[in-house]
Amino acid sequence: MSTFHPAVHSLLPITSTKENDLKPRLLIATALLAAGLLPSAQAKDIPNGGFTVADVVQWLQEEGFQAKTVKADNGDVHVNSKFEGISFSVFLLDCDKERCGSIQFAVGWKTEGKEDAAKIAEWNRDKRWGRAYLDADHDPWLEMDVDISPGGTYELLNDEFLTYRGVVQEFARGYLPKPAAK
Repeated sequence: MSTFHPAVHSLLPITSTKENDLKPRLLIATALLAAGLLPSAQAKDIPNGGFTVADVVQWLQEEGFQAKTVKADNGDVHVNSKFEGISFSVFLLDCDKERCGSIQFAVGWKTEGKEDAAKIAEWNRDKRWGRAYLDADHDPWLEMDVDISPGGTYELLNDEFLTYRGVVQEFARGYLPKPAAK
């Protein structure tokens, strides 16, 4: 099977796999690609300046997740969503008017103050992704910041979101207090 772009096949049908027969076709295909006459894979850029709240909602929904805007008591708006039964929020940071150059994924768990501060410190010492802390009620939170502008792409954001979901699941499995046996 040839590795040429499908458009090359229509221009230069390859009927031989002999090395000498392929060289001229490869040179022509390379020249066409270099001249911009063949399509190439391109990442989809995040808008200049980053996301608006509506962009976050649209992105999550396009990726198959529910998304709902929430207005905090101080007037700030963020987005709530859920994956695999775990609710999380997306906060917009580094904003200039309505466009924000960073987002923060955040999730918290009610543990009735049973979380062990040493486990939180262990997580932060040993793990690269996800920052854990205890809030004023001694409940654990896990956050991850993502810069999306300048130069962000949806492909990179989706990869960061996949990383975040894995981090949350690992934290929930290994660092939260286990329910008491009945």
